[in-house]
Amino acid sequence: MSKPLSILILFIALLSSCRGNQKILTHDDCDTVALKYATHISIVKHHDFTVVKLADPWNTGKTLHTYVLVPADKELPAHLPDGAVVRTPLKRAVVATSVHCSLVIDMGKGTSIGGICEPQYIHIPYIQDQLKKGRIADCGSGMAPTVEKIIDMQADAIFLSPFQNSGGYGKVEELKIPIIETADYMETSALGRAEWMRFYGMLFGCEEKADSMFAEVEKGYMELKALAKTSADKRSIMMDKQTGAVWYVPGGQSTLGGIFADAGIDYPWKDDDHSGSLALPFESVLEKAEHADIWLFRYNSPHDITFKELLSDNAGYKQFKAFTDKEVYGCNTASSTFYEETPFHPNLLLRDFICIAHPDLQLGEPKYFKKLHE
Repeated sequence: MSKPLSILILFIALLSSCRGNQKILTHDDCDTVALKYATHISIVKHHDFTVVKLADPWNTGKTLHTYVLVPADKELPAHLPDGAVVRTPLKRAVVATSVHCSLVIDMGKGTSIGGICEPQYIHIPYIQDQLKKGRIADCGSGMAPTVEKIIDMQADAIFLSPFQNSGGYGKVEELKIPIIETADYMETSALGRAEWMRFYGMLFGCEEKADSMFAEVEKGYMELKALAKTSADKRSIMMDKQTGAVWYVPGGQSTLGGIFADAGIDYPWKDDDHSGSLALPFESVLEKAEHADIWLFRYNSPHDITFKELLSDNAGYKQFKAFTDKEVYGCNTASSTFYEETPFHPNLLLRDFICIAHPDLQLGEPKYFKKLHE
């Protein structure tokens, strides 16, 4: 084969790998954004638009959604690949969840939130203040947002959480407004979920800010992980408490399972291969975690729970070593920012775990989990 022909074949191969199965586009260079941890998202930048593909976390090999991000101050290119066109930066977005509201505010784009869902679950002062002033609209339920409110506010995107076999988004899909499916929670690594902030930064026109934020989160997380390895303490942990007849514990391959490992903590379900929660009877948890050194749990209450109240919920708790040793820590989600902060700042949660499990490292007091009192 001649040298010129070899070069031509190589050029065509590289061009094909960049464009994949997209429509034939005009002369265009593309650049795949390198994501280090996230596995359910890919981002490819072209000259005048960006293609973002979300992998379907419930159907391997399939695509959940494709977005084509085009700057609002540019004309739409004549030939775009298939996907939902999103004009960026977003200015009037409906953001359904507290965690994503918190992230948008952290990125300095709180004024771009035009609507929210279920405000009774969003305890962010800025959001509540803007609601009272009428600058943010209450769009009803996150499962079935109020279409009329979304139309009235002229929303330019709607951020909703996808669920397996949910059947879609009903009337909201008829609005022809981009639905941003926030599938970040399906990532199985803490940094994988946090890395989605880079995509959200692109949507709100603060890509550099989001990249910088993630780099800071990653740096802090990796430094804490390395620090945990220097501890002489090797303690075990059990998580959460019984709800009704079921005790939900994090699967071994879940985000929390990974953070336990990075904190140098032994977790009874570390060898389990589930990435979600396990629904177990009390007896199964007792059998597996009876001798765990530390007990952490999350709860929602107007006041901080005590040992006496915990025992009144279930007298069987006294069978656990962590209970009798008074090594029990609770996170009151009604008064803390646990759910707002930790998904995109897992370094803060890792620090909590290290503070509790490795007191020899002297990191100070945990931020979210507080030791129970009598």
